[in-house]
Amino acid sequence: MTAYAIAALRNTTVPNEEVFDYMERIQSTLDPFGGRFLVHGAQLEDIEGSWPGGVVVISFPDKAAAHGWYDSDAYQELIPLRTRNLDGEVIFVEGVPEGYDPSSTAARMRAEAGRGRV
Repeated sequence: MTAYAIAALRNTTVPNEEVFDYMERIQSTLDPFGGRFLVHGAQLEDIEGSWPGGVVVISFPDKAAAHGWYDSDAYQELIPLRTRNLDGEVIFVEGVPEGYDPSSTAARMRAEAGRGRV
């Protein structure tokens, strides 16, 4: 199942040489794991609440590939270039399967709530 690395980044308005170096080198760390950017450097539009910075979304074939990339020596070498200059959080999350229907998830959750398991 497709997995996503999502980063919520703050202090992104004044990039420096380390950030430029990180950006120039990151794709080569993603390629061996099938990673590709879906969102990067896009202008945000606040609809509900306010988002505190930028957002990055990277797609991977599955969660194992996402972990393989993050744990790779090549990416571990780049992480300090980001973390010294940008505050933020990074998460991995799996997508939903083809044909996903949220009403079936609601029915399951409703049944579990009725059994006191939510």
